[in-house]
Amino acid sequence: MKTLLNSTHMNITLQRLAHQLVENHLSFADTVLIGIQPRGIYLSNRIAQLVKNISGNSNINYGLLDITFYRDDVHTSNIQVPSHTDISFSIEDKNVILIDDVLYTGRTIRSAMDALIDFGRPKKVELLTLIDRRFSRELPVQPDYVGYSVDTILTQKVKVYWDEKDGKDEVVLIEKINS
Repeated sequence: MKTLLNSTHMNITLQRLAHQLVENHLSFADTVLIGIQPRGIYLSNRIAQLVKNISGNSNINYGLLDITFYRDDVHTSNIQVPSHTDISFSIEDKNVILIDDVLYTGRTIRSAMDALIDFGRPKKVELLTLIDRRFSRELPVQPDYVGYSVDTILTQKVKVYWDEKDGKDEVVLIEKINS
């Protein structure tokens, strides 16, 4: 196991990502933040709060998106319990910032974009991810905002630990053990 981001580096990275969003979207009048369920919400909750603090704007539209039934593997034997979607605002003609913790194959993002269409037609969709596993893409998806890029092989897994869920903030690279 190798630590990619410890708690201090993770906090610095989250601050940088939030500042980049504020720099690029300033007032957030036409921009919304949407966290992808299930684990992207820990990142999106933090980013949304940081953006509100940095911008001084507490009225930023922030929602949560469940993509369970939009996944291309929804009918496999790995039964997933759907999460909660909470988008109580229009995304029609808005800049949408999708937020997820790890970008790997791009399939989760494709599913999220399919799900978004049910809520309207955004003007633009951007992607913010804490970890970009750069050379593992199956689909042509690239993030606009990246916390940390890492080159991995198939036998490795990136695990993001969140204080709210796991009792610590840390990102590690784990060697998968094949049974």
